[in-house]
Amino acid sequence: MHSYPTPALIQVKELTAQAAENPARAIAFQGAPGCNSHRAALEYAPQCAPLPCFSFEDALDAVKEGRADRAIIPIENSQHGRVADIHFLLPESGLSIVGEHFLSIEHALMALPGAKGPFAAAYSHPQALGQSRHYLRARGIVPMAYADTAGAAAFVKEQGDPAAAAIAPALAASLYGLDIVEHNVEDAADNTTRFVVLARAPLDPATIEGTAMTTMIFEVRNVSAALYKALGGFATNGVNMTKLESYQKGASFSATMFFVDIVGRPGEESVDRALEEVAFHCKDLRLLGSYAQARPRG
Repeated sequence: MHSYPTPALIQVKELTAQAAENPARAIAFQGAPGCNSHRAALEYAPQCAPLPCFSFEDALDAVKEGRADRAIIPIENSQHGRVADIHFLLPESGLSIVGEHFLSIEHALMALPGAKGPFAAAYSHPQALGQSRHYLRARGIVPMAYADTAGAAAFVKEQGDPAAAAIAPALAASLYGLDIVEHNVEDAADNTTRFVVLARAPLDPATIEGTAMTTMIFEVRNVSAALYKALGGFATNGVNMTKLESYQKGASFSATMFFVDIVGRPGEESVDRALEEVAFHCKDLRLLGSYAQARPRG
């Protein structure tokens, strides 16, 4: 908690106290109050008690320890790709994915009251800086990485430098007393981040209403064409795979894990047959959860 800038720490203490009063309503998120994950929690569950956490690990621990019922974690962005470390943290957490949410990203450039620029630097999370890189380059503003977007806004407020700006959601400007210099500084109008919602217990796939998604990770056997044969299990059984990403397991660079999303749920005949075939070609197969499919806006 003490790693937050002072303006953010005040908000953190208030929200933490509110979440402690009713942990069953609490949704943990990474970042300072006012960040996009805070926005995502309020959009996903408007009546929730948002619980700010300094790191992704802290947010996951809050759920494991019972201080929050769920956590909402960004997993990928339409412009900047995968959120770092998430593929390692999700399997290690022991939590289950119980939902997803798509958040439209709208970045604002904000600064001290009355400051109009020119600005020497803009602070924000590396994802937000990457999503606004053309805007910053065109204006000669140096991007400066910070732990999260709203924390960067609180840092600019705390430092009191009129030549410094932050890129963050408009909510952060209202929380920390900054002026918005310009709205929508993101480079793409359709900028969207996908979040997953995590809980201690998985959903019963049979209770999911509408179209279901299932997320899993697996490591194929070290034999020729193992990945081709494993993925063929989805194709031959008519299961739509919407995401496939690989990442290295350990430092040997000889073991590759695959992170997969499919449309469907265990209990459906086609999915069960596909999972059986995939498992035959894998050293390790773990389901991370089944949940109702969400759709990005627009």
